[in-house]
Amino acid sequence: MIKIFLNGGPIMWPLLICSIITVATALERLFFIVRERIRRKPQLVEKILERVEHHDLDGAIKIGNDNRDYVARVLTFALAHRAESFSSAVLRAANLELKKFNRGLAILDTIVTLAPLLGLLGTVTGMIHAFGLLGGRQLDAPEAITGGISQALIATAFGLSIAIVALIPLNFLNSKLEEARHDIEDAATQLELHLEQCKECKGETK
Repeated sequence: MIKIFLNGGPIMWPLLICSIITVATALERLFFIVRERIRRKPQLVEKILERVEHHDLDGAIKIGNDNRDYVARVLTFALAHRAESFSSAVLRAANLELKKFNRGLAILDTIVTLAPLLGLLGTVTGMIHAFGLLGGRQLDAPEAITGGISQALIATAFGLSIAIVALIPLNFLNSKLEEARHDIEDAATQLELHLEQCKECKGETK
């Protein structure tokens, strides 16, 4: 493997960096997703909505304080800042939570695009070098030319492999981002409906 890597040319080093970044980002994001799944407490969200439905806004905020469920954090923040603007509070809290899910996606997306291009660059430069031998003293050694072309294709193979590997966690993380967005929007909609039915609570609708 080391010999193949070295035969790929100088462009293999940027590809190696891309592969390391891909693995590190994917592992960190996987740990984050697992941690957030463990922290999810749908029953806590239901309790908050139930308290709001019974016009106990302070009780709902108390339940949501110091929790680690991202949906409950959004609802608690929105309730605590409802006097200013409920919609703005929900949007701000949701953006803060979704930003955590979005972290690392730009890196993986960049590598999915960059790795094949780096591989292609390595192949092109290798081909230029190989065909450059046609005008040199090694014209009577065709194996040198074909060997150079074979080595040049190594970079493309590595670049495509890295892109394929990075694409899998990228799509998985995008699906988890959309899932989190849906959970937040669904809970926020229910909360807003309950608040509209709670007009007598301090004279506020939102």
